[in-house]
Amino acid sequence: MQNDNVNSPSHYTQSAVECIEAIKSATGDGFSDYCQGNIIKYVWRYKQKNGVEDLKKSQWYLKALINYEEEKMGKNKTNRNTAVG
Repeated sequence: MQNDNVNSPSHYTQSAVECIEAIKSATGDGFSDYCQGNIIKYVWRYKQKNGVEDLKKSQWYLKALINYEEEKMGKNKTNRNTAVG
């Protein structure tokens, strides 16, 4: 199986808890700020570093942010793992 550097990087899924879920739990309401910071980071650097892959990572964090905000409003109907299609 090929490593998916955007949706589920192998270096973040080495234990029973995926890294993003641990961050979400640890940051609480700060998770939205965490996502926003990563969106900015990946868009900022995409031309100098990983090109389209960084844009896809930014997109992943945007969809995670949308899902998180919808969950807070009780409207989430999408699975986080299928956020980027």
